[in-house]
Amino acid sequence: MSDTPFGFGLPPEEPENGDEGKEKNPAGGGQGSGGQSPMNPFGFGSGEGGADNPFAAMFGSLNPNDLGAAFQQLGQMLSYEGGPVNWDMAKQIARQTVSQGTPDGTKDTSVGPAERSGVEEAVRLADIWLDGVTSLPSGASTAVAWSRAEWVEATLPAWQQLVDPVAERVGLAMGDVLPEEMQAMAGPLIGMMRSMGGAMFGQQIGQAVGVLAGEVVGSTDIGLPLGPAGKAALLPLNIEVFGKDLGVPKEEVRLYLALREAAHQRLFAHVPWLRSHLFGAVEAYARGIKVDTTKLEDVVGQFDPTHPEQLQEALQQGMFQPEDTPEQKASLARLETALALVEGWVDAVVHEAASTRLTSADALRETLRRRRASGGPAEQTFATLIGLQLRPRRLRDASRLWASLTDARGVDGRDGLWAHPDMLPTATDLDDPDGFVHHEQLDFSELDKMLGDAAPKDGGGAQGKGGQDTGDRVEGDQGKDDTDK
Repeated sequence: MSDTPFGFGLPPEEPENGDEGKEKNPAGGGQGSGGQSPMNPFGFGSGEGGADNPFAAMFGSLNPNDLGAAFQQLGQMLSYEGGPVNWDMAKQIARQTVSQGTPDGTKDTSVGPAERSGVEEAVRLADIWLDGVTSLPSGASTAVAWSRAEWVEATLPAWQQLVDPVAERVGLAMGDVLPEEMQAMAGPLIGMMRSMGGAMFGQQIGQAVGVLAGEVVGSTDIGLPLGPAGKAALLPLNIEVFGKDLGVPKEEVRLYLALREAAHQRLFAHVPWLRSHLFGAVEAYARGIKVDTTKLEDVVGQFDPTHPEQLQEALQQGMFQPEDTPEQKASLARLETALALVEGWVDAVVHEAASTRLTSADALRETLRRRRASGGPAEQTFATLIGLQLRPRRLRDASRLWASLTDARGVDGRDGLWAHPDMLPTATDLDDPDGFVHHEQLDFSELDKMLGDAAPKDGGGAQGKGGQDTGDRVEGDQGKDDTDK
């Protein structure tokens, strides 16, 4: 469980938002005096004027002339009546975060024709190389080059599906912490808190997605299909930043990352159950998250509408705790294993395709592994949004297992395991890859054929005979002996 399950914290500079975001402090004391503390990532009550203006992080350094705009946005927060997350606010905050650039000073830019052409060519070549190392056909109908802002726009629907189950639990808990006889009287207060809660979730998720937009290099960095189906997407600006100090030609970096993006697309396009399996695992894990009602009761009892930062601080200070139940442990294992298998398969397949063609393949592979292990996009995002820490060790284990499967069963035998979720390795199999690779696998296609043969054709008699035949085959040698008799 992350200590800060819902906030990355503000970047070093406040967003510039037209006249509202312009620097009003001639002394230039903004960041030095207004930096946020780890327990207060949105700067509430910090910086010059912060104590008098809890919305300083959202509105910038305000003077009295800006208060009208500030309270107008506050009114929008309080009047929100949508779902558990104010996604309009999330989008706004994400776009503001992107516009102010990353800590290294890189600003988002529009993608030019040359960059678009380079991405399209890299994905096309990547698909040609992948054709020789996997039986899954191309899954990308188009290749697109995105700016950071375009990545935010394209991935927000997926974030909504991932985050809403967690946020919903908070909204429900807000109405449950008061006794029934008080809920009718406290209706307006509960409604206000839910509106503020939606706004606070929107702020923190928008901040997280905006920061992530400055790091990701494609649409599948976290092992989930965040973008539209069939679109292999790369971010040229982030690819350039990623490869800046690697000493590897830019074209090789782009091609290697295109291989990873195209490999992900093949999985998500041609394993029809995979997307729902992954998102369902996230939702199952979210359902098992328990809201600390004791902390929430304290917040409700002391809630002051003029200090909405109380809700934000409560969200950040460990309000969410996974229940220590067999069901929750199973959900966590299912999610971690599924993501590890996806990432491990991609890692193994891309390495096979690139190792004999790109001199930098090994170095790029290790760089990406270390990036993940040191808290790259996947770990940070899941820890931030749903309190889930991925275990990088599982990714390496999964990659070794897929490589061993290739050696033992060939490309078709390896990729055939994606035909059904029950055929995939489990968490236990990742601990003993050799045992999984060499143990006898049930052929589901043969089972389907047997069940088809057992279907009724001429009434009950045929059904009975077919059922007996199927049972005999499944029983193995003993069944065969009985039939012979």
